[in-house]
Amino acid sequence: MERSWFRMMFLITCIVPALVQCKVRHYKFHVTTKNTTRLCSSKPIVTVNGKFPGPTLYAREDDTVLVKVRNLVNHNVTIHWHGVRQVRTGWSDGPAYITQCPIQPGQSYLYNFTLTGQRGTLLWHAHVNWLRSTLHGAIVILPKRGVPYPFPKPDKELVVILGEWWKSDTEDVINEALKSGLAPNVSDAHTINGLPGIVSVANCSSQDVYKLPVESGKTYLLRIINAALNEELFFKIASHLFTVVEVDASYVKPFKTDTLLIAPGQTTNVLLTADQNSGKYTIVASPFMDSPVVAVDNLTATATLHYTGTLAIISTVLTTPPPRNATQVANNFTKSLKSLNSKKYPANVPLTVDHSLLFTIGLGINPCPSCKAGNGSRAVAAVNNVTFVMPTTALLQAHYFNIKGVFTTDFPGNPSQVYNYTGTPAVASSQTTNGTKVYRLAFNSTVQVVLQDTGVIAPESHPIHLHGFNFFVVGSGVGNYDPKTDQNNFNLVDPVERNTIGVPTGGWVATRFRADNPGVWFLHCHFEVHTTWGLKMAFLVDNGKGPIESLIPPPNDLPKC
Repeated sequence: MERSWFRMMFLITCIVPALVQCKVRHYKFHVTTKNTTRLCSSKPIVTVNGKFPGPTLYAREDDTVLVKVRNLVNHNVTIHWHGVRQVRTGWSDGPAYITQCPIQPGQSYLYNFTLTGQRGTLLWHAHVNWLRSTLHGAIVILPKRGVPYPFPKPDKELVVILGEWWKSDTEDVINEALKSGLAPNVSDAHTINGLPGIVSVANCSSQDVYKLPVESGKTYLLRIINAALNEELFFKIASHLFTVVEVDASYVKPFKTDTLLIAPGQTTNVLLTADQNSGKYTIVASPFMDSPVVAVDNLTATATLHYTGTLAIISTVLTTPPPRNATQVANNFTKSLKSLNSKKYPANVPLTVDHSLLFTIGLGINPCPSCKAGNGSRAVAAVNNVTFVMPTTALLQAHYFNIKGVFTTDFPGNPSQVYNYTGTPAVASSQTTNGTKVYRLAFNSTVQVVLQDTGVIAPESHPIHLHGFNFFVVGSGVGNYDPKTDQNNFNLVDPVERNTIGVPTGGWVATRFRADNPGVWFLHCHFEVHTTWGLKMAFLVDNGKGPIESLIPPPNDLPKC
């Protein structure tokens, strides 16, 4: 009955274009391997339709998107549509064993979702193991026809995807790390649209340099995505300024800067005007990590901004990327982000809070008798000292069909032990507890989540992503969050709206959202190594009243575990 109602409403909106603009976009994603050469060595990589990065998915606000994913590789596969709200369509969200069982080799699955009230740049990527290192691409959601951007119309739009490259198979990299109990090897290079650029340790070929063509005097909308697995990245273009107009598919008050900071899973739209002398200008993507004990790939990816008509013999204008520990540069960027908060695009910040949660996030060490390289221990990660254990039945399936024994609803809303979270060393045990726990929310309740970094092993930044919702970043700070004083400085007027937020090293971030989307929604660190180690949990949002506030039934082709 409910599915029939949903189909009837969909047909009504599509056949009455005078009332509602609506279009169904069809895509076919064939997951295949392709032999690919970078840094003078070749390996087979997992791709969509043989492309790396993968194809861009184009749609408009409120369009319905149907993507038939066919798995033609020897890995289980899922695809996550990162930042898509998935209103009532959690079955299409994509994280393995959270909202669906994986698509097994030789099988297929139809992802079906509507881009309700969303416009801007997002991304899609694999959401099982470490396959997203090469299995990713852009989502471009244009405004409805006839609706202008709330900024000057660009002459052209370009997608720029930042990433990481390993010479080894990334599944082998993480599997070896899990076996040893130690941290995995860092990547061998960063990439800009799949190419590392000129890397001093592998001076192979100019073919590995991405060229971004521009015409003098024209303005470009760059849709920049960080698809890297484990590193926040700075992004610069020599002698040019950016005007930031959007992050995570949410408009912001425009501001100018010469350096962007983009965490894994985040997107940033900027206007770039080709206002310099004709020539060639270096583009750089370099890591940001201000914890001195955390290893990163220190190589800078390079590309070239190339003015049309420039002769090949003209030398390239260079630029220097920020130091990897340039905390002030990072802070200057993040503190400049404010929601547009216009009449058409208001910032609907929850002003009252039903659930006030404090989540400590960080690393730990648990016993592992088989981990000889780790001397009988393994690195883990946790939220409120709970290392999440992945189930073998998808949580959403277990919730919908009332399957017992898959998860519990006792995830702690606050740390079980209060201590000096960011102390060095913090006063707490390095050992965590294991569990498959969710936090339950009533439909339409308001939630404040303060994400607190810890120094139990070492303080470091964490890009935290929430599925199914956008949230408002109402506050942040260094040290331990103090609920008595820090709330007085919250921005409840025009805080930036995001789906992924970088929690600063040794600091905290406060977020707010309204739980108006029924289902099971993953919250996790978007450093893939931390997700693998267990820095993740889920919110279970109950149905509201009637079909329009309830999760739709699962599709017939939902993969089986």
